[in-house]
This record gives sequence, structure tokens and C-alpha cells, in this order.
Amino acid sequence: MTACAITVDDEHGTAAQYADTAAIPPRSRSQLAALADAVTASTARRVPAGGGAQRVAGAVNASYAEFLAAKVQRAETRGPVVADSDVHPFLHRWQRDIVRWAVRTGCAAIWADTGLGKTVMQLEWARLSGRRTLILAPLAVCHQTVREGAKLGLAPRYLRQDDGQPGIAVTNYEISDHFDAGAFDAVVLDESSVIKDVTTKTRDRLIAQFAGTPRKLDCSATPAPNDLAELANHAEFLGVSTRREMLSTYFVHDQDGWRVKGHARGPMFRWMASWALAIRRPSDLGYPDGQYELPALDIRSDLLEVDVVPDGQLFATDLGGVGGRARVRRATMAARCARAVDLITSDPDEPWIAWCGLNDEAREIARAVPGAVNVEGSWSPEDKAAAFLGFADGSVRVLVTKPSIAAMGLNWQHCARMTFVGLGDSYESYYQAIRRCWRYGQSRPVVVHVVLSELEAQIAVNVRRKESEAARLTDALISEMRAADTWRAA
Repeated sequence: MTACAITVDDEHGTAAQYADTAAIPPRSRSQLAALADAVTASTARRVPAGGGAQRVAGAVNASYAEFLAAKVQRAETRGPVVADSDVHPFLHRWQRDIVRWAVRTGCAAIWADTGLGKTVMQLEWARLSGRRTLILAPLAVCHQTVREGAKLGLAPRYLRQDDGQPGIAVTNYEISDHFDAGAFDAVVLDESSVIKDVTTKTRDRLIAQFAGTPRKLDCSATPAPNDLAELANHAEFLGVSTRREMLSTYFVHDQDGWRVKGHARGPMFRWMASWALAIRRPSDLGYPDGQYELPALDIRSDLLEVDVVPDGQLFATDLGGVGGRARVRRATMAARCARAVDLITSDPDEPWIAWCGLNDEAREIARAVPGAVNVEGSWSPEDKAAAFLGFADGSVRVLVTKPSIAAMGLNWQHCARMTFVGLGDSYESYYQAIRRCWRYGQSRPVVVHVVLSELEAQIAVNVRRKESEAARLTDALISEMRAADTWRAA
């Protein structure tokens, strides 16, 4: 076949020729990708039946597949090679292998499910990746990280201002701007879904602040990012791709929003596998699961008949928009709180967590349940930490709070009972809240009550849909990761 140059508009709008797709700049690549999709659709409409459209479309898709093959390169490795003996023997073999891969990759993401030792892995990565490493975490997790360091013979320090000393510094996201990123060789984002929302100031600040940091690690207990915004933000923070380049390469926008192009799904996951690792259990990496077996999870839906009709409806058929949901949640609050109180007080020998979405819900349950402690967002960091510690050591039997306050990073395996006093649309909040108790190390079945009015059952359906999509994404990433075997390249 005769070689043929590719002509597309360059970034200034001027026609330019390139010898192959690998030489095309990112902005022009997006034009080529869009052109391929447009030609495929247009040809299928105009060419008569008989196979012509399929042949032309197949040729265009083959060309685009070549473009994707050229685009999908392994993320550049930026870290040193470390031997197994360099990693602390406290870690299991599979944990040491993950650390070695992440250190060698340099800028990497570890999406390790709850209870798999994410904290000790990130601490070892921090030790091996730089003379000075900064770990950013939610405030409630910072002191837990410091305690975990002692298991490895490390002395990480929780700081509110940089002390200039070598080693591992730990601070919370809210005060990351107290630290000069240029003074650190490496940075870790613990519970890195903090950069999930593309519109948040936190996301913009962190990406800009650490753009020049040589080595970076994203850690999340959510098995894998379950939406486009979070995935793009992880890639941009790590410096493996800009949001615009990732969208133009692997996604198409239609009336339903952004979605992965059918022929781009495989290449996208192969690309992701060069810089991200997802693990739900050791067998995902070919190791025996051993002690990593989860107990049973019993989720019980408590649907209440509540006579509420949203504005503009003759009969209650739909929640409506955001405003409608908020009004229904307030109108059903008394019934939901009463049911939650009944559940907690009828099981008085068990520790309980009541997850609330409204301050009034939390205050009502704390008022009605003797000895319950309601941790609110307005509390000082020290008071929150004391309450969480009290719940962990058994001096507090019933903890009442919001997922936004306590659903990330805290370990409460002693508790096997919880109730959601209503539900929001965030799958991640729901998942993380459950995993505070349903995690490796839990010895009993965990019972979760989701208390909703019948009208609010639509929210539960939406959360289950997001759960299924997250599971599919995780399965695909793990499959490509194992097929490519990139994580063993360390």
C-alpha cells in the first residue's frame, strides 16, 4: 500500500501535513477523531445498502484505531527502581509489588478497596519516592496516618506549617496552601476523590499547586473513579493527560453528556493501566486472598408510606428536580427519623451509626436516642477526633453524623449496624459510609438499613445504577491491567 500523508488543520487553523498520526499535535488529533466519527455517520446515511457503508465505515474506524494505537502509549516512568527487599517486610508480598510499581511509575494512582492497607502502601511510597514527601488527607484521617507510620518504623509528622525537616509531612487539604510545593520531591493525595468535581476550587488549586512536583501518588479506597470528571481530574493532576486531550481522544459528547466511544474503550483502559492500578482483593493481582474475605452484607430497604405530593402533581409520581427532592426530604423527615430511632433502640447492645443528610435529622435522632453523639460540621477538629475515637473505643455507642464528615478513611470494624436516614444521589458517599464498617477485618455480618419514603425509592435506584457502572469500570481496568501486566514491570 502506498504511504499517504495526513492533512489536518493545525492549532492555528492552517492546513498541515503529518507523516503519521503519532506526529499530530493533541488539538489537531481531536479534529481527526471528530472527523472520523462524522465521516462514519455521514457515509452510513448516504451510501446505498449492499455493504458499501460498512466497508467505508470500517476503513475509517480502522484508521481511527491506528490513531488510538499511536496515542495510547504507556505513561512515562519517572521514579527509581526499587527491589522487594527495599520495601518494609510488614507489607504483604502483593502490597510490596504495588509499592514497587508505583515508585517506578513515579506519577501513579492506587485505587485499593477499603481494608487493603492503602495507608501503609502510600507511606512506603512516600519514603521511597523523595527526601521530603507531603501527604494530603482529610483532617479526620491525618492522625490515623501518623499512627500507621509507627508500624513501619516511620515518624510522619502532622503539620499545619512546613517545618523544613526531611521525611514525611502530613496535613489536611484545607491548609495545603500553607506549604510550598517546590520544597517537596513527592506528594500524595489520600482519599483523592477530593478532586472529583471539575468545578471545585480545591481541584484547580491542587492541580496548579503541584504541577511541578516530580512524583505524585493518588490514593482512593473507591475501587475506581465512577464518573468522567473524576477520571479526567486524576489524569490531569498526575500529569499524564489534560482533561481536554483525554476527552477528545476517548469520549464523544451527545444529548446524554460525555460517553466513551465504543472503539476507544479498550485503548482507554490499556492507557489507564500504565498509570493506575485498581484492586478489590489480592486475587485481582493473582495472589491468594487468604484473610481478605469480606463477611456478609445485608442491605435492608425500609420504605415508608408517607402522604406527600410534590408541587405541581395531582398524585405523587416523581420527585422532580433538586428543589423537589429537598422539599420531599424535609416533608418525610419525621417519619424517617422515627423509624431510625426504632431500629437503634430495639437493638441496644449493638454499636450503631446513623448517617444523616440534614442537620435537623441528626439533631432529632440524637435527641431521641439516649447517649447518642451527633458530630456536626461546625465542631472543632479536636472535638470531632475525640468523638470518633470515643466511638471506636466503645465509650460512645451511637454515632450520628453525615457521610461528608466521617465517611472517608475511618476504620470502625467493631460496628456492624448502621442506618441511612434518607439517601443522596452520591454513590461514593453511600459506598464509603458502608465501608467504614464492612471492610477487611470485620468479623460479623454487617446490617445496613436504608430508610426512605416510597417516593424517594427513585434515589436508591439511581445509586444502584451508579454502583453497577463503577463495578463495570473496575472490572475493565483490572482485566486490562492483568492482560498488559504493566504493574509487574517494576
